[in-house]
Amino acid sequence: MNDGSPAAVVDARGRRCPIPIIELARRIGDVDVGEIIELLADDPAAAADVAAWCRMRGHDLLTAAPGAGPGSYLVRRLG
Repeated sequence: MNDGSPAAVVDARGRRCPIPIIELARRIGDVDVGEIIELLADDPAAAADVAAWCRMRGHDLLTAAPGAGPGSYLVRRLG
């Protein structure tokens, strides 16, 4: 288990739905179970999409910080 810093970062800024989630899904396997991946996304739909994807896939959404700039979403891989 890591110290809370991301083991990988997915930069999907400037990309629109569904690309941020597709990129997150493609890269989640790059981190070990228990590690964190960070998604950077400025798509307004990302907040709801990431939360729903985590529920459906069984991962923990640790933080969701959408904003005027790039949003940051920290996801812990659970399986």
